[in-house]
Amino acid sequence: MSGPPAADDDAEPEAATPGLATFTEDALDRGERLFRRPCTFLKGVVAVDGLPEPRPLEVAFAGRSNVGKSSLINALAGQKTLARTSNTPGRTREINFFTLDDEIYLVDLPGYGYAKASKDQVRGWNRLIRDYLRGRSTLRRVFLLVDARHGLKDTDQEILELMDAAAVSYQAVLTKADKLKASELEAVIARTAAALAKHPAAHPELIATSARKGDGLEELRAAVAVLAAE
Repeated sequence: MSGPPAADDDAEPEAATPGLATFTEDALDRGERLFRRPCTFLKGVVAVDGLPEPRPLEVAFAGRSNVGKSSLINALAGQKTLARTSNTPGRTREINFFTLDDEIYLVDLPGYGYAKASKDQVRGWNRLIRDYLRGRSTLRRVFLLVDARHGLKDTDQEILELMDAAAVSYQAVLTKADKLKASELEAVIARTAAALAKHPAAHPELIATSARKGDGLEELRAAVAVLAAE
């Protein structure tokens, strides 16, 4: 597992909006070139003994049910149906692995916090996420997706504490940022960054995205490219 994150060399020293990550033109270009390469679905995993062989780089996407993980992964890869999307919370019930350029795993974790799932289902999903985070040595970063309209919720705290305990580097990615006015988005960014500053494994800067409008996708691709270059 990687330890608490250091600042990325390819990040600019100051973000235009306080709390938001910015990247050099070179990093942005590398991110765009990286995600023009083939990205395909590999397998879905329901237990840790089914995990695929590690690759040099693995990044995961976590978040509450219906936060927009599948939509963001599709937009990131420039595909419409790579990850299955649904309006029904709790649709993703397994760990889904995608290969990027046959070298990098993009990992879609089951959504958490879906109250209508049975207690047994919730326990099973949470146990699967927990076992994966604790035992995956090639996992370099978890992108924690947070609905910009709601910010961090109590249901996020368990996974924050789990990643802190496992020393898994994670970075908050706001989704559906286009739903807010600029002033509202800045306030959410500030609140989220302040809350995450209390967590030792949290990356200090956020990325604000909109899968629908494409906002922030360049920065998210650059973040993955920077990790790939390290």
